[in-house]
Amino acid sequence: MLKILKSIYHLFLPVILGSLVGLLISSSIDYTELIKPPFAPPKIFFPIAWTIIYLLMGISWYILNKKNLADLDDTLIYYSQLFINLLWSIIFFLLKWRFIAVIWIILLDIIVYYMLYIFSKKNKVSVYLNIFYALWITFATYLTIGIYMLN
Repeated sequence: MLKILKSIYHLFLPVILGSLVGLLISSSIDYTELIKPPFAPPKIFFPIAWTIIYLLMGISWYILNKKNLADLDDTLIYYSQLFINLLWSIIFFLLKWRFIAVIWIILLDIIVYYMLYIFSKKNKVSVYLNIFYALWITFATYLTIGIYMLN
């Protein structure tokens, strides 16, 4: 039973935490009122994309743990990027600190790409599962900078 709970934890923690942050900031989201740069997707796209990303992230982390490949460095980088990721929404939407959000998402870019690098030494599937995440946060960086500059 403990093994099953641990598996569920690894698989769904990002989805659960992302959903909780989404609930926390839901009344503060002003995305539709902001001037956005070209190629900005509609608001409805974000919860769909993030649910998929968080699930893939959880699967990736589950694989590393199931195969006993994750060490302390992997654990620190994984949970650090998750924490930084979750705080970005609070900084950007709840606190409306747009410039800090720009700096924060650049930090997230660096740590996620570093996570992919260290995961690549352990398990290629774990890296592949996070490719969409890396591409998405790179695009999110463009959006964050664009929104900051336009507003």
